[in-house]
Amino acid sequence: MKKLLLAGAVAFFGLSNAQMTKGDWVISGNTGLGFNSVDSTIKANGESVDGPKVSTFSVTPSVGYFVINKLAVGIDLGFTSATTKYEGSKSTITSFSVMPTATYYFANDSKFVPFLGAGIGYASNKSKGETEFMGISGSDEITTDGLAWKVKGGVTYMATQSLGINLGVSYDQFSNKETYNNVDVKTHVNTFGVNVGFSYFIKAKSQKSDK
Repeated sequence: MKKLLLAGAVAFFGLSNAQMTKGDWVISGNTGLGFNSVDSTIKANGESVDGPKVSTFSVTPSVGYFVINKLAVGIDLGFTSATTKYEGSKSTITSFSVMPTATYYFANDSKFVPFLGAGIGYASNKSKGETEFMGISGSDEITTDGLAWKVKGGVTYMATQSLGINLGVSYDQFSNKETYNNVDVKTHVNTFGVNVGFSYFIKAKSQKSDK
């Protein structure tokens, strides 16, 4: 009985054998639904206006290459969509980002592998709004481009040698500055999210041939 319990413990907590060595690849896809909080602030002529907090849906496919053991460098693609009603107005915001990232996996003898990552790149935000005031309706559409950066962290559970299930958190910031009629308008969008997804680790061909 003791041997059976020990074998079960090893199977659950034992060696993950995850493919996280130099030359390997990782393909990931994370989503966030109903857990993200967006806090927007717009400043002009020394005054600032706080925007509403909204719930969002996001998806982040990514690919990375392990330049050294446990450290993957790659690209994150981000898509976020949110619809908000606020004081008689309705707005839809969609964002797309392309971001080079680096992610470090704290691989150990457990199937649970913590990770930390960061990235910086380009993002585009498209806002479409509809307003109604005293029976008068109107709509407008604005697209802004700018710098974006993110940090992320969490844990990957290695269900198999190659397939991991991710649970993590992320913080993204988008910044933009434009001039309208000689007035500088700065836009900052901060997004904090709880995300779930998967990662698939691909072993280097040279390592496969060595077996």
